[in-house]
Amino acid sequence: MSEYRQTAEAIIAAVGGRDNIAAATHCATRLRMVLKDESKIDKAAINAIPLAKGNFLTAGQFQIILGTGTVNKVTAELLDLTGVKQVSTQEAKDLGAAKGNLLQRFVKTLSDIFVPIIPAIVAGGLLMGLNNVLTAHDLVIKGKSIIEAYPQWAGLASMINTLASAPFVFLPVLIGFSSARIFGGNPFLGAALGMMMVHTDLTSNYNVAEAMAKGELRYWDLFGHQFAQIGYQGTVLPILVSSWILAKLENYFRRIIPASVDLLLTPLLSLLITGLLTYTIVGPFTRDAGIAFTDAIQWLYNTAGVLGGAILGGLYAPVVITGMHNSFIPVETQLIADIAKTGGTFIFPIAAMNNISQGAAAFGALFCTKDAKLKGVASASGISAVLGITEPAMFGVNLRLRYPFYAALIGTACAAAYITLYHTKAVALGAAGIPGIISIGAQYLTPYIIGMAIAFAITFSLTLVFSRSRYNPERQTAPAAAAAESAPETPATAAPAEKAEKPADPIPAEWQMPLQGTILAASDIPDPAFAANALGASFAIDPTDGDGIVRAPANGSVATIFPTRHAIGLETDNGLEILIHIGIDTVKLSGEGFTVLVKEGERVTAGQELVKVDLAAIADKVPSLVTPIIFTAYDEGQTVEIENGRPKIVH
Repeated sequence: MSEYRQTAEAIIAAVGGRDNIAAATHCATRLRMVLKDESKIDKAAINAIPLAKGNFLTAGQFQIILGTGTVNKVTAELLDLTGVKQVSTQEAKDLGAAKGNLLQRFVKTLSDIFVPIIPAIVAGGLLMGLNNVLTAHDLVIKGKSIIEAYPQWAGLASMINTLASAPFVFLPVLIGFSSARIFGGNPFLGAALGMMMVHTDLTSNYNVAEAMAKGELRYWDLFGHQFAQIGYQGTVLPILVSSWILAKLENYFRRIIPASVDLLLTPLLSLLITGLLTYTIVGPFTRDAGIAFTDAIQWLYNTAGVLGGAILGGLYAPVVITGMHNSFIPVETQLIADIAKTGGTFIFPIAAMNNISQGAAAFGALFCTKDAKLKGVASASGISAVLGITEPAMFGVNLRLRYPFYAALIGTACAAAYITLYHTKAVALGAAGIPGIISIGAQYLTPYIIGMAIAFAITFSLTLVFSRSRYNPERQTAPAAAAAESAPETPATAAPAEKAEKPADPIPAEWQMPLQGTILAASDIPDPAFAANALGASFAIDPTDGDGIVRAPANGSVATIFPTRHAIGLETDNGLEILIHIGIDTVKLSGEGFTVLVKEGERVTAGQELVKVDLAAIADKVPSLVTPIIFTAYDEGQTVEIENGRPKIVH
C-alpha cells in the first residue's frame, strides 16, 4: 500500500470516518474538507501523520497542510476511499460558510464587506495619528504642540486633517459600494446611494446639534409629515441596511422588468424607492439604533471598568480564533468617526495588548520548545505579532503548544485591565501593537506603553512557568522518550536509507528573483501556513509595483503546473525544489488572470517567462497578491534571508 493511501486512511479515521466528510478538495498545498461534525476531529492523530505538516479549522473548512506534489495524490486516494465527490475550492468555501450558524454567517458577511475597505480606513486612521502628533500638547514639546511651537507647520496639519477625515466623512460611499456587491447588487448603485446620504444639501451629521440649537435644521414636507434633512457622515448601520434593501429591490426589478427597458427602469426605481425609505424611515431609525449601540458599548466599558477590561482582554484571542473579531470593525469605525463624542476606540488598545501577549508567548515558546522547526517559527512569528500580525504566532505556535496560549490570555487580561483603569483610547486605526503608538491619544501614551510592557512581561514569564506544567504536550511525552533512550539496543534487520545531505548553499549561482516587487520575510506573509514556514523555508515578493511576469529563478525544469495556474513548481539543475505560489487564496480564481507560458517537464533557463499575471484584474478578488517563494525540501526549522539580492537558507 502506498504512503499516500495510508495517509488518506489515517486522515479519514482522524476526522471521524468517511460518513463525516461532506466535501473535499485541495489547493496547491492543502487538503480542504467540509465536515458534518467538527467535534469528531482528532488533532493529535492528525499531527501524528508523517506527511501532515499542520492543520487548522477556518471558515467551516478543516485544512491539512500536505505540501505541493503530495496533496493531490493524498486527495485522490481520499476521494477514492470515501466516494466523496471532489468540489471546487470556491464550492468548498461556500459549503463551509453555509454550515455556520446565523451569527457566524452574519460575521462573515460583515467581514466580506469591511475587509476590502480596511486600507482606506487604516490610511485615514494613520493620517489622524500623524495629525495627532502635530497638534497634541506635551507629546513632543512640553506645554505645547508642534504647530504651536512651529506655526509654519499649521497649514500642513490642516491639510493632513482634511485627508484623514475624508474616508470617514464619505464612509457611506465606501460601505455602499462594498455592501451592495456582497448583497448581490450593483456596487456602483450602492456607491450612488452612499453619495445621496452625504449630499451637501443635507445638514452634516456632525453639525446636527448646532443646527438644532440655532433653529437652522431644514425639513422635507412629505404626505403631511416632516422629515429632517440630515446627512449620514461617519455612520455605518444606515448604509448597511439601505444597501441590503437596494440590492433586493434591484434583483426583484431585474426579474420582472423587460430587458428592453431594464437598464433605464431598474436603477431608477431601485434608487428612488431606497432613497425615499432611507430619508424617511430606515435612515433615522438605524442612525438612532447605531447611536444607542455605540453608547451602550461605551457605557459598558466605562461602567465595568477594570473588570470589564480584563474580561474583554481575556476573551479577545478566543474571539479572534472564531473570526468574530471582524464584527468589531464597524463598531470601531463608528467610534472613530464620532470621535468628538466618544473620544476614540477602546477596542484597538485591547487588541494591541493581545497582539503583544501573543508575541511574548511565541518568544517564550522559543526558549522552551526542543523542536528546532518550531523554534524558527516562534522567532519569526513573535516579531510579526508584536508588530500587529498575530495569526502565525497564534496558530503556528501558541495554540499548537497550548501553554503559551493560556499564558497570553492571562497576560492580555492583566494588561487590558491596567489600560482600562486610565480609559486608554485610540484616536485612529492602524497596526495594533508597537506601531499602534501613533494611533493612541497623546494623554494615553504612557498607560498604553506600560500596558504593552505588562502584557509582555506577564505572558513571557507565565509561558516559561507553564512550560514545566502538565499543559505542555512536549513534557507529557518526555517519559516515553526517556524510556526509549534507556531501552537496550536491538539489532536492526534492515536499516532505512539515509537521506542525502542537503548542500550548504543550494541556491544556484545564476539565481534571479522570479518577480519584480518588494521582498518580504516569511513572517510578513498574510497567511498563517506560509508565514509559519509550514511548507518549507520561504520568503515572499509583493508584486504590486511590478510587471506581473513570473520568471524562472534558475536553470532547471518545470516540475508542476497547477490546474488553476496560480502556482508552479520547479526543480533546478542542482536538485533544488521551488514552489512559486502566486498570491494568497488565488486558487479560488480557477485560473482567471493567469497565462501560463510553459509546459510541465519543459526545460527553462534563469529569467525565462513562466506565467503572466494580470495583477489589476485579480487584485480586488483575493486577500493579497503577496507571492510566497518556497524551498519545499528545507523545512526543519530553516528560514530564508536575502543577501545582495540572493536568498540564503539558514537555521
